[in-house]
Amino acid sequence: MTNNDDDTWAEIFATQPDSDRRGARSATAPEPDAAPATRRARRSGFDRPARRRSGRAPVVIGIIALLLGLGAGSAWFAWSNFEPQIREVLGIELPDDYEGEGNGEEVLVTIRPGDIGEDIALTLQDAGVTMSFSAFYDLLLADSSIAFQPGTYALQGEMSAQSALDALLDPANRVESTVLIREGEVLSSTLELLALGTGLPVEDFQAAVADPTRYGVPAEAPSIEGYLFPATYTFDPGVTAEQVIERLVSEMTARLDALGVAPEDRYRVLTLASVVQREAGGDLEDFGRVARVFTNRIDEGMLLQSDATVHYGTQDFDSVFTTDAERADASNPYNTYANPGLPVGPIGAPGDAALEAAAAPPEGDWLYFVTVNLATGETVFSETLAQHEAAVRQLQEWCNSSEENRTVYCD
Repeated sequence: MTNNDDDTWAEIFATQPDSDRRGARSATAPEPDAAPATRRARRSGFDRPARRRSGRAPVVIGIIALLLGLGAGSAWFAWSNFEPQIREVLGIELPDDYEGEGNGEEVLVTIRPGDIGEDIALTLQDAGVTMSFSAFYDLLLADSSIAFQPGTYALQGEMSAQSALDALLDPANRVESTVLIREGEVLSSTLELLALGTGLPVEDFQAAVADPTRYGVPAEAPSIEGYLFPATYTFDPGVTAEQVIERLVSEMTARLDALGVAPEDRYRVLTLASVVQREAGGDLEDFGRVARVFTNRIDEGMLLQSDATVHYGTQDFDSVFTTDAERADASNPYNTYANPGLPVGPIGAPGDAALEAAAAPPEGDWLYFVTVNLATGETVFSETLAQHEAAVRQLQEWCNSSEENRTVYCD
């Protein structure tokens, strides 16, 4: 076939009756690979156009004759340029599925909470993973037990529907970022951990928390400190810093709600819980006792005298002790030696134990406590000043009992 043969092929398909030409569908009919406009159409398979055969015989005979007389190059030209039309008139079904496990090009596909099979089939087609909506959706119709987990998955382009389905059901293909925020973590390090875990710039998180009131934090709070619940979180690719912060705040709010803390009491409970978190040792029973000591001291009009609050105000966390000058500095709004009541705001991220202790401290008459073994966290709680002074001497003796204790814990 010469170059003018292009016109010959065009004439063949130009003379084909409209009812037999793939390109001559009405404007309302769906394209072969397009997803149907409605879910009912998707379920019933209306996206598959009916095969029409009338008036086809003369055209078929003509095409066969031409193909038999063509060289390889011209035959390839005909197939490459008129494949849909040739398939249509010869009754060869157009493929609606790729073969194999993909072309090696990674494609990230996200299944959102609430997505049903139809949504996922459409997402895969739009992303270029599967060839058609129906190829994947038919697999779901054949097995109603298939269940998907929301998340983002690493697939490939041009996968067979079965390969795509297998990949979505394999947890190993789920892509996510994991971040661990420990109890007592302060805001600055929390933002750094979130940035490291998500791959987002720390500046994005700093900007996200610049106005804490957008997350429901009261205007009197110095910052969003204390409102980011410490836990292990997983985040999908594409998450924003604002979405991450919103999730941590929502988790903290949910924990407070579960404890029956009224919205107007959240700030007070969080502030107290954050101090308990930093002051209590490893014994979970101590959390409640520490909360009771601070509550009793407030009720008695006594200063809290918490070293942990002073350290937060100075941002010096290298020692468990404070100096005379630090304790006398009333300009430090977190200094509970010089300022009455709770500090101006939370001093870290309280976990469940601290929240429970602050929300409902156990009964007790303790007014003092001191950790007498800094290695084990053993703490003595006292009701009188004399008892407390005896416990302080016990701590001093422990510090002086070995070089290791002095240099590692007590300096």
